[in-house]
Amino acid sequence: MRISVSSDMDEPVARFLLAELERRGHEVVPHGALRAGEDPQWAVCSEAAAREVAAGTAEQAVVCCWTGTGASIAANKVPGVRAALCTDAYTADGARRWNDANVLALSLRLTSEPLLKEILDAWFTAETSQDAEDLQNVAHIGRLDQ
Repeated sequence: MRISVSSDMDEPVARFLLAELERRGHEVVPHGALRAGEDPQWAVCSEAAAREVAAGTAEQAVVCCWTGTGASIAANKVPGVRAALCTDAYTADGARRWNDANVLALSLRLTSEPLLKEILDAWFTAETSQDAEDLQNVAHIGRLDQ
């Protein structure tokens, strides 16, 4: 899977994220502080990663900033993006399952390497719910973009 990754800071957990995604067999496209010459501001690099998802040039994205909040807000401004700030595996599972989230937002401050692995495990193993109510909610979110 092609995954766009952004971070406003070149932190060890952000570098570990890149390596871990590649170790899992994904093609990673870095943005922000993770790519020389790019604007590292959280609003700018999160938007860049989210736009790749919206355009279909990346299947998913992971956006990072110190709290994860700004990155998730910026990503969610891009039509077609459903970004979820996840601080644990249960939230990551629910975001994929019930919200069909296509962008994972992470806090550089709160996310340790072991926790990151748990979050990624949950994110990638969760299957999108086919429950009518969940599908209706996701469809409603899509209509909000129009």
